[in-house]
Amino acid sequence: MTTLYVDADACPVKAEAERVATRHRVPLKMVCNGGLRPSANPLVETVIVPEGPDVADMWIAERAGVGDVVITADIPLAAKCVEAGALVLKHDGEALTQANIGNALAMRDLMYDLRAADPFRQGGGKGFSKADRSRFLDALERVLRKAKT
Repeated sequence: MTTLYVDADACPVKAEAERVATRHRVPLKMVCNGGLRPSANPLVETVIVPEGPDVADMWIAERAGVGDVVITADIPLAAKCVEAGALVLKHDGEALTQANIGNALAMRDLMYDLRAADPFRQGGGKGFSKADRSRFLDALERVLRKAKT
């Protein structure tokens, strides 16, 4: 059975994920370190993991597999989930797959090195837009249909 996992700390599309999961009758696990209001929706389980670096990521990576869908912006977590056979989406609807996860990891490492080498190069990414939210909803709809088959 398909399960939708959301790396919920700082996730801008939690409500959208819940709405689509409910429409498809797919269990949803919102995984976080706390501070998330539990949903009254019986399909949604809020999983609160202990404090610590990457604890939520490890929880998801240990459970996600073939037929599951993972929502995350964390590239190393995405790589583990793709390797396990899960379908992975970023918050803007971009799919992370076997074909592009290597490039995503390399770009992440490059940007980390650039920020470390230049203390004035911090942040500066584009904001999350309505278009990103719309692309996410469309992508999640397609991915959940694919995962359920």
